[in-house]
Amino acid sequence: MVKARQGRSLQLRVFVAVLLAAGSAAAQAQDSLKILTAGAIKSVVTATVPAFRKDAGREISIENDTAGALVKRLEGGDACDLTLLPAGALKELAAKGIIDGESIRPIARVGIGVVVASGTARPDIATVDAFKAALLAAPSVAYLDPAAGGSSGVYLTGLFKKLGIDQQIAAKAVLVPGGLVAQKIVDGQAALGIHQISEILTVPGAVLVGPLPAEIQNYTNYAAAVCAKSASKTAAAVFINELHTPATQQLLKTKGMEPAN
Repeated sequence: MVKARQGRSLQLRVFVAVLLAAGSAAAQAQDSLKILTAGAIKSVVTATVPAFRKDAGREISIENDTAGALVKRLEGGDACDLTLLPAGALKELAAKGIIDGESIRPIARVGIGVVVASGTARPDIATVDAFKAALLAAPSVAYLDPAAGGSSGVYLTGLFKKLGIDQQIAAKAVLVPGGLVAQKIVDGQAALGIHQISEILTVPGAVLVGPLPAEIQNYTNYAAAVCAKSASKTAAAVFINELHTPATQQLLKTKGMEPAN
């Protein structure tokens, strides 16, 4: 009889401990904010965090990857409070119930540029023909691996084919699975790189030659949205509001982006 009471007492203590742990985890989740962001807009998200953390008193974690990789993670059940992705990707995720479609708000658009290492010659890319000649003259060209789902890599693969130089570029391509293409240029792994301008500007020692000629420029429109299963939807919405303040809109421009209309 005594052993039975002791056994029930132990079970009760374990049950209470589990409840307390669950409550603590839930409270901790509500005090934190997890953001999944495409790399092109990460610099602005990161710069917005300190003021938001001070005002809201919340811990914030930022994880970035290519747009394609993040979409796969979200479709696979990866939890988040808010995410920043190309607008088209967010609409598809909303249709699947993964993000709150009504919360989608445009943030900025980003164009593609050419990068070389500091101290090296800057090729002429003022026209489409000049850009094409610069690519053919470069001993190696780095850009995002389209298989990784990066927006610029997917576009450039089609562009090279359109320009009739896809085979020449493929023979000397340095495909970057994710992250900063410009870092490959600074490290000497490639002579010339093509990537979204906002990401080029974040790498010390990288020099932005300029944007692609207007006729072949491609802009990616980024938006933010609250994740459907977020435990901190109100805070996530407030953070999205922070991305639309005059100060942040000005910051976008310094980071190589154009504020969304």
